[in-house]
Formats: sequence, C-alpha cells, structure tokens
Amino acid sequence: MPHTGLLRHDQTLFRDPDVFEPTYLPEHLHHRDAQVQEIAFLLQPALRGGSALSAVLRGLPGTGKTTTVRRVFAAITEETRRVAPVYVNCRHDHSALAVYRSIFRQVCGYPAGRHLDEIKQGIAARLRDRDAALVVCLDDADELIVAGIYNTILYQILRLYEKWDVRKAGVFAVTSDLARNLYAEADASVRSVFHPAEVNFPPYTRAEIREILADRVRQGLYPRVLPPPLLDRIAVIAAGEQDVRVGIDLVRAAVLRAEKDGRRRVTHADVTAAARTVMAPGLNSRIAALSAGERTLLSWIAERSSEGGDMASGAVFEAAQGYLAVGKTTYHEHLKRLAEAGFLDLVPRTGRGREVRLRYDATEVAAACRSPDRTPKTPDRV
Repeated sequence: MPHTGLLRHDQTLFRDPDVFEPTYLPEHLHHRDAQVQEIAFLLQPALRGGSALSAVLRGLPGTGKTTTVRRVFAAITEETRRVAPVYVNCRHDHSALAVYRSIFRQVCGYPAGRHLDEIKQGIAARLRDRDAALVVCLDDADELIVAGIYNTILYQILRLYEKWDVRKAGVFAVTSDLARNLYAEADASVRSVFHPAEVNFPPYTRAEIREILADRVRQGLYPRVLPPPLLDRIAVIAAGEQDVRVGIDLVRAAVLRAEKDGRRRVTHADVTAAARTVMAPGLNSRIAALSAGERTLLSWIAERSSEGGDMASGAVFEAAQGYLAVGKTTYHEHLKRLAEAGFLDLVPRTGRGREVRLRYDATEVAAACRSPDRTPKTPDRV
C-alpha cells in the first residue's frame, strides 16, 4: 500500500505528551543558571544544619520562576533529608488551613486532618524527627494578600521555631506582579523575621525561547512533525507575549490539530488556528484588568487599525477626540500603560513621533473590549 502521509487512527505525533503539560519538570533548565545558583546559595545554610534564608522571586508570567524552584526543590529532596522543601500554589491554596494542609502532606507524606493546631504540631514533630529545616515556596503569594492572610502565614511559618523547637524556616515568596513589593506588604512584626533576598527572572529572549521549545519538541514529538520555520514562528509569538508557556501551548495545540486531521506534519494553518485558541483567553483576562479609560482607548485603537487608519500616535489622538473625553496627558498615560501591558508597541517613526502597532489581531481585540463581562478591576486614571 503506498504511503499516504496520513496517520492511522491508532497513531500519534507525540513521543511523550507529558512534555507539554504545565506540570512537566524538565531535567535541564535553559538560561536560568544564575537564578538556580542564587536559590542554591540561600539553601546552603540549611544543608549545613542551620536555617535557610528567605527570598522574593520576581518576574513576569512565563519566565521560569515556578519551574526553577520546583527543579531545585526536587534536587534537594534527592540529595538530603535535612531540608524539607515545600511548594504551595497559592492560587489553589489561599486559606490558612489549605496552606498548612499542603505543607503537612509534603512534609509528612500523607493527608492532614482538619484541625489547624494539630496540623502544625504534626509538621513540627516530623521536622524534629528528621532534624530538617523547612523551606516553603509560596507561589503567587499575591493571592494570600487578596485573601487577607499574607502576614499571618508569613509570621506563623517564620516563627514556627519559637513554639515547636524546630529550626527556623525559610520562605520563598513568588510574584508575577512587578509593581508589588512583597516585603513592603509585610507588617512590622513580619519584617522583623522576614529579610528576603530578591531573585529576579527577566523575560526570555526570542532565541532563548526557541531553544527551550526546540528541547521540548525533541523530547515530546517524533522527528519532522514540526518544521523549523514553524518553530521559529511560534518562538516569535511567544517572545512577543514574553511568556514561554504560550510557546509550549502553541506547539501542543498545533500538533493536536494536525493529529486530529490525520496529518503527519504541522502546517502554517495549524499554528494560526492554535494561536487563536491559545491566546484568546489570555487576551480577555488581561483586558479585564484594564481601567475603563484604558479599555476604551484600546478598543478605539483596534477599530482604527482594522479600518487602515493612520496609526501615528498624534493622529490617533486627534481622531479620537470626537469619541473619547480624554486629554493629551491622560492619553499618553493610557498609551504607555497599554504598551507596558503588552497590547501594543510604540514604534519610532522616521523623523518624529511613534506609530501605535497592535500585537494582536485588531478584530479580536475590539471584540474582547466590547464583551459584556469586561469589568474593570481598577478605577480610571484622570
């Protein structure tokens, strides 16, 4: 039978689909050696029988914070029992009971009960038995601030040694909000014991993202499934979003589309369709975080862009005057905010001025801005 280039119903393009799952932990961390070394330095005192130091890990979403911490914690767990590293996802566990139940389960190896004092006592007893230093990573620690328990959790964990005769714990507080100071959010009683180093995670470059994606493709797909030019295109998209996870999701979605159609190769159309699927939810949630004025201006920019209007910054402002009650200062503040949030680029033009260039499809942006569930989370700035 001649080769048709089509998959049989029992064939797959994935060598290992787990490589593209959010929980996958790569054996090698590309371009995060400096951060690994900083975290290892903070853990060294605990390896010598003392207490780990604390830290704030800061970086935009998709810059490797969670993966780096989990990789280092996994290596520590394999190397010694004198350190008890615990990872808490505060988006899932954002009550005091949930946080401590997560710590108990990882330290003790079985589920916790429902009484908070007994859970704390159980954690302390196991730490004493092992002569182990507790290190807790509070990922997305901002969620504890929203829940109103950030100071309580930090205070209790960092002062666990006072009541239960264990080594002082270390806390790694992780945030993706570059404007938030997690140390300043702590009250005076917490700051007396919380002296964090700061570990920064800059966005990956396009070349770095491509290398990370190429490694995942080698591990997770069969040869020649994803042509190099399409991998390049996906890397460009992910770099524009400053989020390597977008690239990983795009690879997975594009391959699934090709597999569903019974094809052995990913096409340009697969990547285009995957980009719409993967990026639309993120676009909606990010638009929801804008103020009313910022969202209105973004909608106007999207509509003007789709109509082929002059996108020079000054021309956009002049044309908007008939529709938006906004002064020049506020206009430029909103424009700067939209650029910082990744919705558009302000590209210098020949001579003077800048061009407003959307990063997303103009029709999709306009539709998302008009969606009835877009409720601003912050008041408009005037």
